[in-house]
Amino acid sequence: MYLKINPYNPEPRQIDKVAQLLKQGGIIAYPTDTCYGLGCDIMNKKAIEKVYQIKQLDKKQPFSFICSDLTNISQYAKVTNYAYKTMKRLLPGPYTFILDGSKLVPKIMLTKRKTAGIRVPNHPICLQIIQKLGNPIISTSITRPDRTMLNEPFLIEEYLGKRIDAVIDGGPVPGEPSSIISLIDDEPVVIRKGLGNVEEFL
Repeated sequence: MYLKINPYNPEPRQIDKVAQLLKQGGIIAYPTDTCYGLGCDIMNKKAIEKVYQIKQLDKKQPFSFICSDLTNISQYAKVTNYAYKTMKRLLPGPYTFILDGSKLVPKIMLTKRKTAGIRVPNHPICLQIIQKLGNPIISTSITRPDRTMLNEPFLIEEYLGKRIDAVIDGGPVPGEPSSIISLIDDEPVVIRKGLGNVEEFL
C-alpha cells in the first residue's frame, strides 16, 4: 500500500488506516524530522523480528523507538529531573536519547544494560500515528545492503515492495540521522552527532 499523507495536516482517515495496520502486526515506512524510518508496534514481537530480517541485523542491536511526547516517554523510561529538563528543552526534535528502560519496554527492545533509545520527532505524521495506535513504534533508518540510506518514498516502495505493508509518502525529509545522546546517570554523552545541535553536551 502506498499512502500519500499531508505532512502538515495529516488526514485523520489515513492515520486511522495506518494505526489499524500496525495493530495487526504491519510494518510501515514513514517520514520523520530526520529521515524515513521503518516501523512497527513495539509490543508486537513477530513484527519486530520481521524488521530485523528486513534490515539483516543481529538482535543484539536493539532499535530505538518513537514516543508521542514527554509524558509518553516517562511510561517507557526512567526519567530523572535532569533528563526531563533536557528533553523538555529539545523535544520534539532530531534527537535520540538513551535512557534506562522501564518494565513496559519489551526485552527485545532493550540493550544488555536495560537501556533504550527514545525519540520524539518534530513531525505530525509519526506523532499522530503513535497517538492513534496507543503504543510507541520502532524507528530505524531504511538502508540498502551497502548502508546507503533511502529517503524517497517511491525508491523505498521499489526497494522494499512486498516486504512491508505500507509506504507513507509525507514529502521530502532532511535525509540525515538524529543526534544520539546518552543521559544515563545524568551524565550526558554524545554517541553520534547528527541533525540536532549537541554543542552544549561536549
